[in-house]
Amino acid sequence: MSLLDSTPPAPGSDDDVLRLIGPTGERTASPDLDPWVSDVDDAALVRLLTDMAVVRRVDLEATALQRQGQVGLWPPLLGQEAAQIGSARALRTDDFIFPSYRETGVAYCRGVDMLEVLRLWRGAALSGWDPMEFGMGTAQIVIGAQTLHAAGYALGTRLDGSDAATITYFGDGATSQGDVNEAMVFAASFQAPVLFFCQNNHWAISEPVRVQAHAPLAGRAAGFGIPSVRVDGNDVLACLAATRRALDRVRSGSGPAFIEAVTYRMGPHTTADDPTRYRDPNELDLWKARDPLARVEAYLVSRGHDPEELRAQLQRAADEVAARLRREVVRLPDPGPLDLFEHVYAAPHEQLERERREYALYLAQFEDQAQFGDQAQFGDQARTGDDARTGKNPDGGPGAPGGAAPSAAHGTEVAR
Repeated sequence: MSLLDSTPPAPGSDDDVLRLIGPTGERTASPDLDPWVSDVDDAALVRLLTDMAVVRRVDLEATALQRQGQVGLWPPLLGQEAAQIGSARALRTDDFIFPSYRETGVAYCRGVDMLEVLRLWRGAALSGWDPMEFGMGTAQIVIGAQTLHAAGYALGTRLDGSDAATITYFGDGATSQGDVNEAMVFAASFQAPVLFFCQNNHWAISEPVRVQAHAPLAGRAAGFGIPSVRVDGNDVLACLAATRRALDRVRSGSGPAFIEAVTYRMGPHTTADDPTRYRDPNELDLWKARDPLARVEAYLVSRGHDPEELRAQLQRAADEVAARLRREVVRLPDPGPLDLFEHVYAAPHEQLERERREYALYLAQFEDQAQFGDQAQFGDQARTGDDARTGKNPDGGPGAPGGAAPSAAHGTEVAR
């Protein structure tokens, strides 16, 4: 049969994906993946399951907080926990991540305080966390732009003589963006050590993947000379193995790699979206039966783990994180009205300072300053802009909120 006569698999099909744990918990042997997870015993798998349970609870809690008006917007990751946790746990601490805006699970694995993630979506942070502290860039809202940054950064690490890898996350919709294709051209041309990790969750907002592409997305990478693989994105063990294997290639100096993790966005695109307007509920039911957490639990139970004890352990871990988020998110300080002038330019700018002074005078004319917060925070900075011109921060700090230090309990080693 010639190429023109052949019919490629559908882009949303998972018939040809690599898999280790099936939807009902059955363990499948894979000569391609098994060698890369030979160190993952039951205890390590429980830790991966705990990661997924906690991240799912964070996601559900954040969604609820948005509905209550405590968070401005939230991009749910419900259903994509395995793709994020499995891939992130394959990374070393010196690897660098360029995410999109939905990688809450990846941030959790890097030790980013989940409260800092919520601070960002509450509108009370400049960026969310220190990228250099956690080896992870902050959320990228421009679709696909992070892949360009990743390709350039990866080439820089190679020129520095480092064997650290770079990974960039994006969705199926982003593969249609020029930035992603340009990043793959650059990475392939210069053999940049970058892993392109595509979470094919089947929906680019309301556009189904079957409309975006008529063949698996992994095939697009092959067109640039980048080796690619399709993996079951709801199988955390397979995602871990596939990412380890791809990273080994990247570190060896063999150039970039591409993973298409076939998963499903079980919730809305963001909390501003209503997927019931465009999505068949039968499709959602189909993917609920492929739940990434349920399959790992079923596998562990088949190995002799007590299901009630396992669920109680997961519940305790998730409850602890959720309770803290509910308690602390309402205590996050709101930015002051003059904070919008901070961190706009790297150096003092005459026009910006003039606008700052004019806005400060506007605020000062009101008798009731309580509606703008404590006017004492404005001080001389509000009225003259002197501190901004000298590069000082009124509170003596750098101004940008940082994330909490990584917890030893959430290191990057799976068999930790």
